[in-house]
Amino acid sequence: MSVRELVVLGTASQVPTRHRNHNGYLLRWDGEGILFDPGEGTQRQMLRAGVAAHDLNRICVTHFHGDHSLGLAGVIQRINLDKVPHEVTAHYPRSGQRFFDRLRYATAYRETVEIVEVPVAADGVIAATGGYTLQARKLSHPVESYGYRLAEPDGRRMLPDRLTAHGIKGPDVGRLQRDGVLDGVSLDDVSETRLGQRFAFVMDTRLCDGVYALAEGCDLLVIESTFLDEDERLAVDHGHLTAGQAARVARDAGVRHLVLTHFSQRYSEPEEFERQARAAGFEGELTVAHDLLRVPVPKRR
Repeated sequence: MSVRELVVLGTASQVPTRHRNHNGYLLRWDGEGILFDPGEGTQRQMLRAGVAAHDLNRICVTHFHGDHSLGLAGVIQRINLDKVPHEVTAHYPRSGQRFFDRLRYATAYRETVEIVEVPVAADGVIAATGGYTLQARKLSHPVESYGYRLAEPDGRRMLPDRLTAHGIKGPDVGRLQRDGVLDGVSLDDVSETRLGQRFAFVMDTRLCDGVYALAEGCDLLVIESTFLDEDERLAVDHGHLTAGQAARVARDAGVRHLVLTHFSQRYSEPEEFERQARAAGFEGELTVAHDLLRVPVPKRR
């Protein structure tokens, strides 16, 4: 049975706290695992969350600030120590190649697994599989940063009442799906578009075109909300979003489930992030993330 869920490994901005680890997020998508922004301590958080190195197929780094990337060294070495039986692809800003190299080879170890480096240098599709396409979009932060968007291809949903009206049943349904037409009846006559699921991961950034493009029509949006609205000036100065800004993006983009994360250590009451997000007009499902949380991707529309 396929599983599509987000496993939150860490939610702290800049520095870990007693209750929040540095960033780390695993997206389980059917048989694949995509690890986003492994900050310091991610390897231990994976253990606590029941995530194995064998579960990882891709690693996506938004940018090379430490709270988003210092865990790379341990994660990559663990992949090799456990002799993961498949290659693992790594995406990250090309401008940070020197940082990736330093982290990948931070200490001596035996390489047993192929790590395929696919750095990102511009907006666009960076991977395409039978089950999804992965896109990157540039964000606005003091260092080069990219967000990621995973999109499942649209499909078709057969409509039983229309099939019955046209007298189509049994093996003929499969023939119609394969050939697109059967005895003058087209696939469009008895089906409708089933939107593929959409997921986006937006970390350190000010409001910019890339944020909106990533969020558009998402079933699940994971987005930073480092600051509360009263500290918007700080957010702009440091290249971050507030809870209200993130929620308005989600509202305007038609997001179904919004996950707020990447919280500054200055705040001790997470419920205030939810209150401000609701005050900004977001009415969909809303989660203020905490470490080791699991969030299922909403069922198809």
